[in-house]
Amino acid sequence: MLNVLLPLLIGLALLLAVIGAVRRIRLWRNGRPSPVALLAGLVAMPRRYLVDLHHVVARDKFISHTHVATAGGFVLAAVLAILVHGLQWHSAILAWALLLATAAMFCGALLVAKRRINPPSRLSKGPWMRLPKSLLAFSLGFFLLTLPVAGVLPAETGGWLLTVVLLVLITWGMGEMFFGMTWGGPMKHAFAGALHLAFHRRAERFGGGRSTGLKPLNLDDVDAPLGVEKPADFTWNQLLGFDACVQCGRCEAVCPAYAAGQPLNPKKLIQDMVVGLAGGTDAGYAGSPYPGKPVGEHQGSPFAQIVAREGQGLVDAETLWSCTTCRACVEECPMMIEHVDAIVDMRRHLTLERGQTPNKGAEVIDNLIATDNPGGFNPGSRMNWAADLNLPLLSDVKRTDLLLWLGDGAFDMRNQRTLRAFIKILRAAGINFAVLGNEERDCGDLARRLGDEATFQSLAKRNIETLSKYSFRAIVSCDPHSFHVLKNEYAAFGGEYVVYHHTTYINQLRQLSKIKLRAHKGGKVTYHDPCYLGRYNGEYEAPRDVLKALGIEVVEMERSGFRSRCCGGGGGAPITDIPGKQRIPDMRMDDIRTTSAEQVAVGCPQCMAMLEGVVEPRPQVLDIAEMVADALEVSLEAPETSKAEEVSL
Repeated sequence: MLNVLLPLLIGLALLLAVIGAVRRIRLWRNGRPSPVALLAGLVAMPRRYLVDLHHVVARDKFISHTHVATAGGFVLAAVLAILVHGLQWHSAILAWALLLATAAMFCGALLVAKRRINPPSRLSKGPWMRLPKSLLAFSLGFFLLTLPVAGVLPAETGGWLLTVVLLVLITWGMGEMFFGMTWGGPMKHAFAGALHLAFHRRAERFGGGRSTGLKPLNLDDVDAPLGVEKPADFTWNQLLGFDACVQCGRCEAVCPAYAAGQPLNPKKLIQDMVVGLAGGTDAGYAGSPYPGKPVGEHQGSPFAQIVAREGQGLVDAETLWSCTTCRACVEECPMMIEHVDAIVDMRRHLTLERGQTPNKGAEVIDNLIATDNPGGFNPGSRMNWAADLNLPLLSDVKRTDLLLWLGDGAFDMRNQRTLRAFIKILRAAGINFAVLGNEERDCGDLARRLGDEATFQSLAKRNIETLSKYSFRAIVSCDPHSFHVLKNEYAAFGGEYVVYHHTTYINQLRQLSKIKLRAHKGGKVTYHDPCYLGRYNGEYEAPRDVLKALGIEVVEMERSGFRSRCCGGGGGAPITDIPGKQRIPDMRMDDIRTTSAEQVAVGCPQCMAMLEGVVEPRPQVLDIAEMVADALEVSLEAPETSKAEEVSL
């Protein structure tokens, strides 16, 4: 009986899975075109799954071992089950392989079940609570079914009761594993996730690469939407990426806005996009909601407005404006989903099409357009703070080794102290440098994160035109946001430069013995990683190396390095100012206080402003350049720079 029914059941399950896959692909194809290397992506997919994805999953060893056993066992068991029981290839070798695969899957399923007994709050519940049972049913059913084929039990073992039990287990297991994989359910992430890895819109992220610059809008294409108004305005592989979400909640656990009680949960946001992809409401969502917003009030469809002008859409505007663009969610996502890209895409529509940038957003954008700086200061006053420094202007010297990008910190009295300290270091090292002076404009980072792509591109192109008039080897900036934009986002408009963050450059000066440092005179020090230096550009070691060279043993916070908590200053968050239950910089200062550090070293003017804005008593906040400048022992005679050193610096 089973020999007759099994091929039919397996064939039916596969047919329904294929129909579901076609249906799902049609939903993804509602999105805009996105060129990808289809064949190359499929070929690269196994490595991306086994290496890149597992590099993230392996941060939690329990989950890593669970996933290897469960996912690896299932893939092998599914293929072998089709061969052994679907096509009736009753080979002892295949049967034993199937037994081993189902045994591994069963062990993994037990670990999944253990995880679900008292799951962390970040994990979605609902249908996910039945997944361990379905995994156990599939693995146990095919294991028992294969024992006679492997010769472990006689072929006629058991009676009608065992046959019924096996049919129930097999039908249940295949219903979840095959049918649910493409029609919807916890296993949907396996189907969509594999294709997402193959056709990722940032293929350069794989193989150890890094890709963090925002994708530019083609403002000359009158037919292209200005940002994303409805789900169908996303590219097809972005929609595919949303469908790959496994609802593990790692993004939720690290999101500073969510922790602060602002109305953002990156996991819920992605699931809302899935609702918009297929159409419906968020009533079936079984995870943590946006803080202060109950589940079941939002709805959408592929061609309906995400942020509705009237009534209730998929997402409220304040959810999008809560994001600090820190990329903690992206860094932690095992499926490598790009949450920040999606948020900025939706912001672009609100800013460019509707003019709905909240609070001081519109004022800041107007300032950028009128004065080339977000504060609305007189552009001719950019160099007033340095009147006594006699800084060389690039317009006068025409050529220099190093261009010092001042950034809009030149208008901020606190950051001027950092710039003065760094200039002292450059002069002590004998570095040939110059500044643009009043020719420098805002780099455009803030405008771009607020969704004003037009103003960003205008500023970028004008800066690139100015830079094209001069000769320099490299650019250095004390602002990670300027550093990131100049290094990673200007290239799309023809501006390709060698760009350093000042902590990296100081470390190189130290390594080349261009500067000599005394021991630090202060007390215990901790270091706060800026998001745009760390997660965006992978620089974690240079600042710490500089601090170590000062004789400082850095006391690390629990959340440091790639898991550093955002200060709350990125993505225009201080300007859009969405309220929550607490302030993000206050939470970060609490992290700092747990170290008992007397000083916190930073490398970003935004971080400086946010942390110094915390009510005292609190540790002293210093830029690393200030600490180095204070410890300079001797202004060395600059030795003749070798060719290799010129390239390095």
